[in-house]
Amino acid sequence: EETPMLGVPEEELLGMVSKFAMPTQKGLPLQPKLAASINYMATNQLQEQAINDTAAKYLAPENCVSINVPAVNNPIWGNMSPGIRSQEVKLQRILKLLASGITAVARPVDGVEMSEELQDALALLCNTQFEINCYRKSVIRPALNPKFAGLCRPSSAQPPTLLF
Repeated sequence: EETPMLGVPEEELLGMVSKFAMPTQKGLPLQPKLAASINYMATNQLQEQAINDTAAKYLAPENCVSINVPAVNNPIWGNMSPGIRSQEVKLQRILKLLASGITAVARPVDGVEMSEELQDALALLCNTQFEINCYRKSVIRPALNPKFAGLCRPSSAQPPTLLF
């Protein structure tokens, strides 16, 4: 079978790049229709209006303020370069969608016993949010006064409404 877009048999490609490739472990397969849907959504730009409408259905619960996107403090925002601001706006959009995804996973199981897989899914999604917020801090760090750079440590507790 040829590798899409490369026109090279997959076995041959793997042989050429195997010493450079990141090892990947694979889990049990999903049902073909679900796998095809996931693969499509993960590799294609989805319609922005449909994504926005879907995300709007899953606003963060009022008692889960920690999954809202923390804003950058105004004094820090004012010291950020246009390039860092642009990255920050993109990361905020990703986090907003992630918060909607966390809510969409949590809503159907609210008040019922969660399976271990759903607990794992929520833990992975919430940790992804934490990691993105840590990355945001590292990107913004150069714009900070050096005496405040310690605020960018990943171990720093994150206030629910502001990034710093």
